[in-house]
Amino acid sequence: MTHIYLIRHGESYANEKLIYIGHTDYDLTERGHAQAQKTAEYLSNIHVDAIYSSDLKRAYNTALHTAQMRGMAVETNENLREIYAGDWEDVPFDTLVEHYKTEYKLWLENVGEAYCVNGESVKQMQSRFVGEVEKLAKRNDGKTIFIFTHSTPIRVFKAAADKKSAGEIKDVPWATNSSVTHAVYENGEFSVLEYGFNGFLGDVATFLPTTV
Repeated sequence: MTHIYLIRHGESYANEKLIYIGHTDYDLTERGHAQAQKTAEYLSNIHVDAIYSSDLKRAYNTALHTAQMRGMAVETNENLREIYAGDWEDVPFDTLVEHYKTEYKLWLENVGEAYCVNGESVKQMQSRFVGEVEKLAKRNDGKTIFIFTHSTPIRVFKAAADKKSAGEIKDVPWATNSSVTHAVYENGEFSVLEYGFNGFLGDVATFLPTTV
């Protein structure tokens, strides 16, 4: 059995400004760093054998808080990135609602069947991310790993573990900034034991707007 902790990055400047990003490389805000530090403290009593992260700044710099506290390295991996947003990269949510009425309406109402215009579909991103997590789980058989990543990957991972269809992904809530999801991999199957826990964040907790 491999224990896997999926940690969403702390608040980024794009989160603060209500801008849609996938691979656009915004860094953490001051509050994002505060969230990342609280996450590191929450995780401090959990044994870990390896730390992995998306190579984007907001995830990597969240991971560094945990890694530096433990004197460990972070291995970056582009397959752990957020969905590639294509024409939606670096665009305010309100603008997407106005200018991509059909495509963004699908994102809001049935995300598992959605796609970013000239970017990845949610199904493509799910295959990429879940496949990579499975590789890491097999590489670390019997160990515990931390993976610092993004909201959509964590959401679709939960759906895959629960064997939900693409049309049912909409029923899985978003994981909030710096939240922790605990899963295990055993006999070729993922199981989620705890999803999106953020009770340790206190007054620095942040939540997603209704336009995402």
